[in-house]
Amino acid sequence: MENGLDPQMSNTSHGSEDESLMEMGSGSFGCSHYRRRCKIRAPCCDEIFDCRHCHNESKNSLEVNPLNRHDIPRHELKRVICSLCHTEQDVQQNCIQCGVCMGKYYCSKCKFFDDDVSKNQYHCDKCGICRTGGKENFFHCNKCGCCYSRLMKDSHICIEKAMHHNCPVCFEYLFETTKDITVLPCGHTIHLQCVKEMEQHFQYSCPVCSKSYCDMSQVWQRLDHEVASTPMPQLYKNKMVWILCNDCGETSEVNFHIVAHKCVKCNSYNTKQTRGGPASCSSGVEEMVR
Repeated sequence: MENGLDPQMSNTSHGSEDESLMEMGSGSFGCSHYRRRCKIRAPCCDEIFDCRHCHNESKNSLEVNPLNRHDIPRHELKRVICSLCHTEQDVQQNCIQCGVCMGKYYCSKCKFFDDDVSKNQYHCDKCGICRTGGKENFFHCNKCGCCYSRLMKDSHICIEKAMHHNCPVCFEYLFETTKDITVLPCGHTIHLQCVKEMEQHFQYSCPVCSKSYCDMSQVWQRLDHEVASTPMPQLYKNKMVWILCNDCGETSEVNFHIVAHKCVKCNSYNTKQTRGGPASCSSGVEEMVR
């Protein structure tokens, strides 16, 4: 009888081999967007890129003829090139030539590869794309048409297709962005970094609907003192104007003042004059928060 390998030793040997192929070249290939062990052949222009973002940055640059600018149709990807053995092949997780895993996270629906699994990627069928952060931490809002943190499930304001538009500050398409997104109290979405930049320029209202997105009560108190300490000339003492409040949406008639106009419904100074006199200074609120 021929001597054979111990089945347990044989399985251990294959397990080690599979693990080595899984790790071979991990973290050594990819681009600034993703670490992965393959490149893609764009189905739109038949050129090779590290990822779809690299393609879009190249094909949508100012140097490209506007008539030729385009984004890659991400779900139509059919061919990939192994970064280790350079074999071109149909989209799959393991290379048909050298057997290396081209991405520890692989989504056959999105044709997406990524070696950095610390992002906790998951595929959302309703979004139609892969998300990061762990499926257990998010829910899909059918009205908003996107995934939100479970912490917002019972408190967020629904806006139809909330992320299916460009960021109102930098104009990047939010639904497919790789940057962090925040949802303002009004329900509009925006890049988190863009909100931080707005705050650096003393802008505290939503760029879409103009509602205040943080607690402005202390600023309103300072404006109360500023208005009280700035008497108007006799010519304007009894001048009345109509204002629209950006925060509560109510209109009201108030005394004209050069500094700012206070909403009589919610006490907000985030208002704009609609009719009835000379335009007031629009920088009053901005000056108060400096």
